[in-house]
Amino acid sequence: MVCVLTARENAPTNNVTILTPAKAIIGYCTNVHAGTDLASIQANLDRYAVSVRQSCHLPELGVGLWLPARAAKEISKDTTLFSRFLRHRLLRPFTINGFPYDNFHQNVVKRQVYVPTWAQPERLQYTCQLAEILAKLLDTEPPEVIGSISTLPLGWPTDLATPELLAQAATNIRALADYLQQVESRTGRRIVVAIEPEPGCQLDSTDDVIAWFTQQLPEARHRRYITVCHDICHSVVMFENQAETLGRLAAAGISIGKVQVSSAIVADWQSMAAGRRMEAVSQLREFAEDRYLHQTGRQLADGSFSLAEDLPELVSEDRGPLPMGNDKRWAVHFHVPIFLERFGHLATSQDDVLECLQYLRSDRCPVDFTGHFEIETYAWSVLPASMRRRGLAEDIASEVEWLRKAMSE
Repeated sequence: MVCVLTARENAPTNNVTILTPAKAIIGYCTNVHAGTDLASIQANLDRYAVSVRQSCHLPELGVGLWLPARAAKEISKDTTLFSRFLRHRLLRPFTINGFPYDNFHQNVVKRQVYVPTWAQPERLQYTCQLAEILAKLLDTEPPEVIGSISTLPLGWPTDLATPELLAQAATNIRALADYLQQVESRTGRRIVVAIEPEPGCQLDSTDDVIAWFTQQLPEARHRRYITVCHDICHSVVMFENQAETLGRLAAAGISIGKVQVSSAIVADWQSMAAGRRMEAVSQLREFAEDRYLHQTGRQLADGSFSLAEDLPELVSEDRGPLPMGNDKRWAVHFHVPIFLERFGHLATSQDDVLECLQYLRSDRCPVDFTGHFEIETYAWSVLPASMRRRGLAEDIASEVEWLRKAMSE
């Protein structure tokens, strides 16, 4: 995969690199595994990640580590031991998912995943701790290798309901950038934190992101370390075009810290007869589960966009008439396997994944990008049983192999 990155008028030119096949790193995000302490995280890596590497016949496997606050505190006491653990198993820790702070696998997560917000000191302290851990885990990498950490897009709007809270969130992110500059000066390792827009959050669209960076992070010294995590599923739910979104971020001088390769559920109502629509709604009800928030983007009859906070509110059986009404299309925030193109009467946004990859490897790609690709299908445990092919390790390996093939082609 080759993507030539060029300097842009508004971008910090010291960020610009050339993405070559050697610099493109593929891995899967370990937030799919339950466990908030170091012992369970290591047990999961032993049980699943090693099996994925072996199934894919890889000399090493990239892993996007999820280290909740409790585990991060344990690891920070002696990162060397954890680094040895990973190296011994031929696992390459190139990125960290710093979005979920606490238990991501409790019975009900929903909006709790957005707490603490970036207005709270706990979020800043946690992210700085992750940066220190990642800098040490990358000790054996060449100095030009960048580490990335994804984080939430400030928080859920009701948790940032005052100008003072929003201002504090921006202040904390600038403080984080200053801290990351110190980490680079001290260790020689550049760590970037990638803000991940998500439907319904304070920053959920490209317009939001560009406006916020323009207002709160105008300086190149901050943008060297504060970037964007482009989650393909999230972008699809907001009905955004992949190439256009990435191109607009590049034009605004905003770098991509990593791309989370994820796929949404798509219901194309206008292509279905009434009977098929009822069957498709029945399918969707299988995904209206209680653990995670499944924001749903709706393209209405007049072509306008509307966002529902959670899928269950649309497909509840006691709702009455057909929930889609005259809607043309829905895109549901439910990370389904990236190797799936469709299932039953529903489709996935696999075409958007391919469009994103194609754009990033084209010679017209202007994106300043680390080359980090993280498969983030965290919802395996709440998928309908019929969609789980074999065991979890085998299913993740199928995703890794699909992405490797897609990128090579």
